[in-house]
Formats: sequence, structure tokens, C-alpha cells
Amino acid sequence: MRHRRGTKNSSARGMGNLSRRSLLQRAGWTVAAAAIPASVFAAESVSPVMAKLSAYMSEAAGRALPDEVIEKAKHHILDTFAAMISGSDLPPARAAFTYARDFNTDKTATIVASKMTATPPEAAFVNGMLAHSDETDDSNEFSQSHPGCSVVPATLATGEKFGIDGTRFLRAVTLGYDIGPRMTISFGALDFRNHSHKSTHAISGVFGSAAAAGCAAGLNAQQMRWLLDYTAQQSSGIGAWNRDTEHIEKAFVFAGMSARNGVTSALVVHAGFDGIDDIFSGVDNYFDAYAPNANKEELVSQLGERYEIARTNIKKWTVGSPIQAPLDCMYNILKKRPVNPDDVKSIVVRLANSEARVVDNREMPDICLQHMVSVMLLDKTASFHAAHDKPRMKDPAVLAVRTKVQLVPNEELEKMEPARQAIVEITLNDGTVLSDHVKDVRGTVDNPMTREEVVQKCRDLVEPVLGKASCTSLIDKILGLEKVKDIRELRSVLQKV
Repeated sequence: MRHRRGTKNSSARGMGNLSRRSLLQRAGWTVAAAAIPASVFAAESVSPVMAKLSAYMSEAAGRALPDEVIEKAKHHILDTFAAMISGSDLPPARAAFTYARDFNTDKTATIVASKMTATPPEAAFVNGMLAHSDETDDSNEFSQSHPGCSVVPATLATGEKFGIDGTRFLRAVTLGYDIGPRMTISFGALDFRNHSHKSTHAISGVFGSAAAAGCAAGLNAQQMRWLLDYTAQQSSGIGAWNRDTEHIEKAFVFAGMSARNGVTSALVVHAGFDGIDDIFSGVDNYFDAYAPNANKEELVSQLGERYEIARTNIKKWTVGSPIQAPLDCMYNILKKRPVNPDDVKSIVVRLANSEARVVDNREMPDICLQHMVSVMLLDKTASFHAAHDKPRMKDPAVLAVRTKVQLVPNEELEKMEPARQAIVEITLNDGTVLSDHVKDVRGTVDNPMTREEVVQKCRDLVEPVLGKASCTSLIDKILGLEKVKDIRELRSVLQKV
């Protein structure tokens, strides 16, 4: 049972100084309280789900992970840092750096790809904005979220504050991936995303970030329950991010806001804030407010057995998730048979209805399917530079191919969601039809990228920004995290010289 601050004597002393106005206010409170059901004031109990969840979270720092999960965690951490660094010259990052200049006197936490530092919440915010400045970061289909872009910045910032080692950093990140996605999985992620007008990406992100930060801060089970309470109060984000044409608001919703709020939850509880013992049950609980039909048991389903970091996708191509499968199709077709763009009559791309809406003739190259398919045909690949070369969207050669690309929403592929499948048919002028159907995108759990592929992607993204030597050092540090005694050691390989 919690003990409230204050003593009987101090209360008695205070009564002597009460004004007539404050007495009348107290009388009003008493009348109002009498109208509230007695059950509201009953001693709070903790549900079995909350008890199991908070215990699991509090024990994560000392719990060994399976070797294959450690390997996956290293891949996702490296991939997320690469996303931060490669995104550092894009509009969301530039806006975040400008914002950070008012907060860079604090030396606690690293701001990646810069020479700046900040308080942990602000550093987490900026690094989150960097991590989702474009479509390079990872994604979890089952929860409809992008865990890494908020969880890794939150863990780094809190880890630097408390000087945690590399092993604890790995465990904290893995916990963040376990908790955040389970939250929106319990909501029925895809259906919730499509019908609630709320952002699964923000909700999953903030709970994942808070769990990871709480682990880095060393919170016990009771404190983890309060952390979840303060995280619920900061949970926000609506689907209007889909209307963002510059990716800045999207980066804020998916990553910056979520990382900052998660770190804030951990730090206020570490500083002594208490709260509600079980925000997931009782009067006015979180699920009543957000998803009354949710399955709360999903929050603790297979904890310690099913690791969400192992079910999270790493992108082979630095474009929006719905474009991954079409580019895989194009790559597979072109690998089997070289195709001259002038010999192409039409390219038909079939995608799930909900995926097609996201990437249909968008203003930005990396989320415009017609543009990226055209680039793939011309370049025989889709580089990071090509995916972010907006002026090239007006290139006559690209536009000539783009007139041949047709995106067709497909109801059968919609039924396959959350698996993001695609069918591509290239018809040549002589009537030849070249086709491919990708069921398992490269980088997904059923078609994973190898360590070597993840490392090569990192080199392609990081070397142009930080140089070859720093990139090699970063890769070595992350792949050998167990040897890192203090996570603050990463600052030297994450910042510009």
C-alpha cells in the first residue's frame, strides 16, 4: 500500500491558516466527492495482467536473452543508427536540429550526426526525428508500428544518463520492442488503425520507448506500473499524419514525440513521482478510453518466448513499407532478364487496397510507388540517393517510364494483410509478359536479411555522412555491444568530428 506524504501535525498546522474562501472550496469538494460512487475511492488492486507485465519489465535488465535474439537486436540497433545518420540532412532532421539549438547546453545525452548534446528527453526527441526522417527504419507489421525509430533513441538517451553497459542496452531495447508492439496488437492493430482515427505508430512507440527507458533507469515493478500510468497519460497521435506531405509531422508522430514522452515517463518516476497502480483496469482506465474491445491478455502473451524484435522487418530498400514488395518484384524480374525501358509497354503493380492508398502518386519520391518503380527500371536498383532525389521526379526519362506504371488496388492481397505482398507484371512491346509475386519481402521474418546485408546497408547510409573510419567503428561497437562498459562510448562514433 502506498504512503502519502505529509503528517497529521502538518495538516493540523495548515488548518489554522485556512481562509474563508479555502474553507468554502473544501466544502464544495466534499459535496462533489459525495456524489462520486464509493468504488472510485476503494483501495486499488493490481490486475493479473498488470502484475505479470510490470514484473517482466522490471526484471528485463537482469534477464539473459537467447543468442538469436541478441543477434537480431544488434541488427535493429545498427539499422536504426544508420537511419538516424542518413536522415540527418533531410527536412525533419534539419527542423529538429534547429529546435535543438535552444537546448544544447546540457552535456548528458548525444544528438546523433551533429556536435550537439541535450537533456535526455530532448536528445531522444531529436534523434527520433532523425531516425524517421525518411523511410529507412524498421517496421513491425503485426502491430502496425515502427519500433526502432523511437525505442533506440529513448534507450540511448536514458542509458547515457545512467551510464548503462552494452548488455543492458541490448536488453532495454529488446524490452521496448516487446512492450510497444504488444500494446497495439492487443487493440487489433490493423483494424484499429483503419477505424479509430488514432495512430498505432505513436501508441506503440511511446509505450515501447517508456519500457526501454524504464529498464535503462532501473525501475522496479511498482515503478514500472507508475511508468505505464504516466505513459498512458502521454499517449497520443492521430491518423492525420497521412496528410503530411513533407514527412516532418510523420517523424514527430512516429518517433520524436514518442521517444521524448517515453523518456519523460521513466525520468519522472525515477525522480519520485508515484501514480495509479493499474492504469489498464478500474474506473476510466486506458483501454476504456482507447480500445474498449481490446484483448488485454495480448500484453503478456508469450512474454519471454515470442520476441517482437525477431518479428520486426528491416528494410532492404529505403522507401515506404508498401513499396518494398513491388521493388523486390522488379529486382527479381530484372535479375532474371535485362529489360530496356524503351521495350516496356506497361507495368502493372497490384497491392492491397490499404497499402495502395498510402503510396499512390505521392509528392515525395521515397513514398511514391510510380516514381520508385520507374527508377528501379532505369537504374536496376533503388539507392538511398535516388529515393531522396526530389528534383529527379521531374526528369523526362523518369516521367516517360512513369506514364507506363499502373497501380491496381487488389482485394485478395488486402486479405493477406498485415503481410505486404505485391504482384508486378511487365508487358513488353512484343507482347512478352514478365511477372513476379512477392509473398515474403526481403528483410521480413520469413525472408530475413543476413548480418552482411545489414552491415552493407549501414555502410551505404553512414559512410557518406560520417566517413569510412567512423562507420567501421560504429559497426564494430554495435556488433560487439557486450564489450561496451558504458554506452556513452558510442558518442564518439555517432557524431561528426
